[in-house]
Amino acid sequence: MLAETICSAVSAAGLGIAAITAYRKRFLAATRIAAYSLVPVGLVMTGVVEWVSGIVFKPGVWLGFGLLAVAWLLFMTTRAVERRSGSTRKERKAARAAEQGAAVEPAASSPSLTSGSGAAATGSQPQGRQKQTQDRPRKKQQAAAPGEDFSDIEAILKKHGI
Repeated sequence: MLAETICSAVSAAGLGIAAITAYRKRFLAATRIAAYSLVPVGLVMTGVVEWVSGIVFKPGVWLGFGLLAVAWLLFMTTRAVERRSGSTRKERKAARAAEQGAAVEPAASSPSLTSGSGAAATGSQPQGRQKQTQDRPRKKQQAAAPGEDFSDIEAILKKHGI
């Protein structure tokens, strides 16, 4: 009963302020003030005020809010620990599979030294030219050798979800 009376008084005061604001030719502000001042009366008439006052004075409701707070705190703690460790369920599963040998990557194939038919391979090209074509793949192999081990880079990318 007291809450309804207070809400009605606040609404009446707000409507009075809106009338004074409209008298000063500030109609947009007066309309906004009138809208805000009608909210408390609307809450009383819909029963929200009675419902809120019923919640506030029941200890069982506060225990429920406390349990919800504990659940939320536990959930956020586990998420923070998971982010700090950097491992997700998928990463742990992949690590277990790698330990068992199920996730072995195939070895990279080496580029062939000759391409084409047997005539090109037997030496139909001049001596100097044949040596140049054989040197090119070796240079490619030498350049690729230091870059073959991308496991640390792949681990970083997987850690960040890329």
